[in-house]
Amino acid sequence: MEPLLSVRGLKTYFYLDEGTVKAVDGVDFDVFPGQIVGIVGESGCGKSVTIKSVLRLIQNPGRVVEGEILFRHQDEDGREKTIDLAQLDPHGKAIRSIRGAEIALIPQEPMASFSPVHTIGDQIMEAVLLHQDVSKEEARRISIERLHEVGMPNPEQRMKAYSWELSGGLRQRAMIAMSLACNPRLLIADEPTTAIDVTTQAQVLRLLLDLQEQHNMAVIFITHDLGVIAQIADFVVVMYLGRVMETGPVEDIFFHPQHPYTKALLESIPSIYAPAGERLPTIEGSIPHPFSRPSGCPFYPRCKAFMPGVCNTSTPQLKPINDRQAVSCFLYD
Repeated sequence: MEPLLSVRGLKTYFYLDEGTVKAVDGVDFDVFPGQIVGIVGESGCGKSVTIKSVLRLIQNPGRVVEGEILFRHQDEDGREKTIDLAQLDPHGKAIRSIRGAEIALIPQEPMASFSPVHTIGDQIMEAVLLHQDVSKEEARRISIERLHEVGMPNPEQRMKAYSWELSGGLRQRAMIAMSLACNPRLLIADEPTTAIDVTTQAQVLRLLLDLQEQHNMAVIFITHDLGVIAQIADFVVVMYLGRVMETGPVEDIFFHPQHPYTKALLESIPSIYAPAGERLPTIEGSIPHPFSRPSGCPFYPRCKAFMPGVCNTSTPQLKPINDRQAVSCFLYD
């Protein structure tokens, strides 16, 4: 099976007066049809910039400087062809016909993503009318169907509601409905459960899994919560400081982690079996400042397996270490 999306050597830099920020510095991963890929890492590791690069939503002074974003585009006649999204004009007709239609986004904060002066119904209908040749009546019917599909109570009445009139959970459902309005082949969810309570979080995750199975979509799920990844993902990409540290099926990542960073992330998860009063394990230090990137492996200043003269002098490349996992670490070189 060919991947629906293939990212190769992606580099996205921000050129500031103080210097260059290498937000994404050579990222590789694939997304296959019907697969859920989880991208995980600490805040600031480049997860959101990676998916914004795929959607060509990077704003000045940032830009994609290198790499390929190969997507299997389906034209109006249903024929597939592979196009490089990195070569498209970010404001051009070609990418706008894909963004919101074949590739949809659930943003991190629906309250800030919805317009507060337009009803959610008008905004969902606008997405339908932009990408489908239908009447306003048909667009309204599709919008109501999508709201009903995501479990929105009284969808006909909610079409007239503004985002600030809805609870956090209902706003998230409305955002999911809008992202599904045009039956996307790839859905990107950027931390969709961050701003909601755990009960609503479980409902949203269950909803996304049901919708993914129903529509046979590929999904990229961005989060820093490994517990969420364990519930929803098939394949995991672990990122740190703009680079991919490890990739593999979710079972291998959780039960047989190979990279020291992946192991440290898993060890930092609180356990109900830990003795009362015991200090929770943490990863010492923090992600380096963008203008003070360490030479060599970006994780070596915080790594327990640091090898002087090796890790701090050369940058490891992502290489397969078995049939299922790939790791960027000199321990396996």
